[in-house]
Amino acid sequence: MNQESKVAIITGGATGIGFGIAEVLASKGFKLVLAQPQLAVAQEAAQRLRDTEVLPFEVDIRNPDRVELMVDAAVERFGQVNVLVNNAGITGPPALAPFLSCSPAKVDEIVDVNLKGTFYCSQSVAVQMVRQGRGGSIVHIASVGAYAAQEFASLYCATKSALVALAQAMALELAPQHIRVNCVAPGDIRTAASQAIVETRPESGASGRWVRQTPLGFQGTPRDIGNAVAYLVSDDASFVTGTTLIVDGGFLAY
Repeated sequence: MNQESKVAIITGGATGIGFGIAEVLASKGFKLVLAQPQLAVAQEAAQRLRDTEVLPFEVDIRNPDRVELMVDAAVERFGQVNVLVNNAGITGPPALAPFLSCSPAKVDEIVDVNLKGTFYCSQSVAVQMVRQGRGGSIVHIASVGAYAAQEFASLYCATKSALVALAQAMALELAPQHIRVNCVAPGDIRTAASQAIVETRPESGASGRWVRQTPLGFQGTPRDIGNAVAYLVSDDASFVTGTTLIVDGGFLAY
């Protein structure tokens, strides 16, 4: 199957890193489902992806019934699903929560979206891939926070670590069905969410003493993550599963 006939669902695919992934996959001929909590945001992003078949879809990935409808809509529109990119997540300032004062509501919000939502999407898409009988590829967007603690982000880091473990376990179970599962762990990527973290750090009370620098000396872009995803879902990565591709400009090298 060539990439021009493949269909990819990208959660959070209309903004930030998700849109960078969408741009790269679109350039390689993928048909796309852009899943967002707000339909208008997905529709606007779809208009920017000219010459690409795009299905904008409104979904709260915390709702497994709505996730099922998303997969059904993708199959109804395109006939199949070959790739899932689990990019949607609570990040930026909304993910900041001091450990000692983090509320139960904040715990539920971060875990429900970052971990449970990823699980629901992966399960629903994997069932469809097994039904199709042609294998597929699933990629979770984790973070360097899975490996290096970030101040006031204990839950965020924990959920991103969980995605790495989830990918490994899924890869093991789904290998007989020829479904590959991997992660990409971005470092400092130039997005509105990452800029907001910089701007709100003083008022958040974070000391900033543990901020690491990127050895390459510049921020990555959403398309850098898109290129990593494009590799992992391509036939060039046919022997790659259960691993995490770190795209961080050397952030974790020291």
